[in-house]
Amino acid sequence: MSPLQVLDYLQILKEEEEWEYLPNEQILNWFYYANTPANQAHLIEESNAYSNLEMAKGKYPVIVYAPSFQASSVENFALCEYLASQGFIVIASPGRGTDTRWFGNNIEKEIETQARDVEFLIKEAVKLPNSDHSKIAVMGFSFGGLSNVIAQMRNDNIKAIVSLDGTERYQYALLQKSPFFDLNKLDVPYLHMAQKDIPVKVLQEDNIDPALNSNFELYDSLTKNKAYQLKFQNLTHSYFSTLGVLFEKRDARQDKSDSEIMNSYKWLSIYTLNFLKAYLINDAAALAFIESHPDELGIKAGLLTYKSKGQESTVFTFQDFNDLAAAQHYEKLLDLYEKSLRKHPLLILPEGNLNTLGLQLVFNPNTSNQGINVLNLATQLYPNSANLFDSLGEAHLYIGNHKKAIADFKKSLDLNPQNQNAIDRLKTLTQ
Repeated sequence: MSPLQVLDYLQILKEEEEWEYLPNEQILNWFYYANTPANQAHLIEESNAYSNLEMAKGKYPVIVYAPSFQASSVENFALCEYLASQGFIVIASPGRGTDTRWFGNNIEKEIETQARDVEFLIKEAVKLPNSDHSKIAVMGFSFGGLSNVIAQMRNDNIKAIVSLDGTERYQYALLQKSPFFDLNKLDVPYLHMAQKDIPVKVLQEDNIDPALNSNFELYDSLTKNKAYQLKFQNLTHSYFSTLGVLFEKRDARQDKSDSEIMNSYKWLSIYTLNFLKAYLINDAAALAFIESHPDELGIKAGLLTYKSKGQESTVFTFQDFNDLAAAQHYEKLLDLYEKSLRKHPLLILPEGNLNTLGLQLVFNPNTSNQGINVLNLATQLYPNSANLFDSLGEAHLYIGNHKKAIADFKKSLDLNPQNQNAIDRLKTLTQ
């Protein structure tokens, strides 16, 4: 028995669109993706799924997947495969409009229609002999996030929500227009994973509201449940779906490398799995994972940011401070730190975190001055750190301020006379 290929999933897409006789060599042309040799090569790649396998014995939790705007049921097949391999029943349907195959202009109505599709899938899933209808979660990408929130507000049997850069973040006002919207009913664990900070250039050229980088109105409004917010700094919106990762054209203005995108999609999948195991099957190890800061899990710095709220999360973390600092473009950081410290006396901003954040911002030409602000705060909090002054010297050197760079490297050398980098830099700058 051979595993399914990517092409087998796109055959399902053809059937959904009633183009089952479309020649396979035309699939990419017809369904929105560039018909390049690289994309053609993806079509014959093998997945980890097999068709017509015998059902496993026992009872398993159910995940209902809601796709993005008018999209296919298979758009996130790799994530769905992964969850199925870990003991979940995963079911999905394509996004369809109320009156036709296409969504109409009344988007509020289309949200309700997709929510009803989710409810239909739940009814079908609980008919399966191996489904545990006491353990049901919904998961959705983009527009599917809106529909899942409404579905949960209408159905007490939905016990958790996974949002893959769900549109409830971007169009919270639209969500509120639904006659079924009732924030008091959103009382189940909620995981929202969001795209990276959109660069200033893209915001300006694409006429995007800069507030989207910091606004999480639904998450911020939640008071009845445990909630998590992750921001993946290597993923733009399209890459929260398998088809996007495989076939979407990369945006040279902001997209990361293929390996960085794939690595982040891997962690997106791991977080999804642990969240669902924690809250559907009460797995203690999974709960410990989802409650841990990425630093504690050995996740590379800068890959994602993490926040949580609810009864178990009362500590004001470095990431909480960073989110506030980013919202004010890393200006007046000492004032923000002192204000935060008054409210949260146990606040600690680790030296290493500040150093990493400062350099990441510095080496982005659009945020270099913001990075210098972070490193200046770091040297104020850790005035005896030779490493921080060395980093500040590199920052000033990067922007061409040689006078300040020399002063910083001299300070670093005063604190650590063995700092070879400072010795070398000073030799070069003073020649």
